[in-house]
Amino acid sequence: MKSKIIIFAVIAILAIAAIGIISKSGNESKNEPSQSGKPQELLKGVSLSPKSFEATDFTDFFEKAKRAGNAVSWAGDWQELSNLEKGGPTVVATLSSQYEYTPVIEAQFFTQSTGELLRPLGENIKENYKKAAVNFAKKFKPKYLGLGIEVNMLYEKLPADFEKFVLFFSEVYDAVKAISPNTKVFTIFQLEKMKGLNGGLFGGVNDGTKNQWDLVNKFPKSDIIAFTTYPGLVYKNPADIPSDYYSEIRDRTTKTVVFTEIGWHSEASPVGWESSESEQAEFVKTFFDLTKELKPEFAIWSFLYDQNIIQPFNSMGFFISDGSAKLVWNKWISLK
Repeated sequence: MKSKIIIFAVIAILAIAAIGIISKSGNESKNEPSQSGKPQELLKGVSLSPKSFEATDFTDFFEKAKRAGNAVSWAGDWQELSNLEKGGPTVVATLSSQYEYTPVIEAQFFTQSTGELLRPLGENIKENYKKAAVNFAKKFKPKYLGLGIEVNMLYEKLPADFEKFVLFFSEVYDAVKAISPNTKVFTIFQLEKMKGLNGGLFGGVNDGTKNQWDLVNKFPKSDIIAFTTYPGLVYKNPADIPSDYYSEIRDRTTKTVVFTEIGWHSEASPVGWESSESEQAEFVKTFFDLTKELKPEFAIWSFLYDQNIIQPFNSMGFFISDGSAKLVWNKWISLK
């Protein structure tokens, strides 16, 4: 559901670059952050979501992100990959050495809510996108590079453009792997939609026969299988989530699974879908309990701070806007 934050992420990154908090020690990022010799069973982290655009709040974000885990994601306009000096993904990749995290870079080319392409996928645009991805991979050698966010939403709204992307993904995959073979290149699906869960706050009807699992086979080259997941849009309480909610993914693929966005709201809204801090914290425990069998490689919580976006996503942060921690914060950092 990053369509709600792509614009925020791009603006935020421009602010970071403008105030000059990029480390002066060098532009290259490490593929792996220092882990003091301790193996990590699961990469945990948050998306780039500071309290504000002020310099001190960006520093605060990265300090707290170190406590949240060992990964930070950036999601935004694919074209931002071309800005190798002070673009959003450049900042996140560069600061990974200073703050000791693994960057997860996600490039988007359409708006999930409408399916509208950010730019028509003509030959010139595709060539620019491919060049941007290759040059970024060449410079930073990122461990994770996602191409397309919640692409099954595009399939729902503009299937012809989705099929164009399927072919384009394969082309870009080959080009990136040629220059950075250790980079894990993948695309991202929206899990609830994949399951045919269109009810609840999605506004439709839950119907497992309308699942989209066959779309996984459209991307045979994808190194890993990535999902966003917001079960609170469908279930009113974490206890209602079926025990095989995540483990059933293994019935659909043998590839390593990752979660690029996880979230549950904490406010007593929208009407009929009221939640609380306790319920949000309960979901975190539920998520880790239900994914033990699946053994995901990484899991990213959507927001560190509550953001000024639509309900119920506006209350999914670990901290409210005044900087106060919610119950979910300590629950997140204590579990894996």
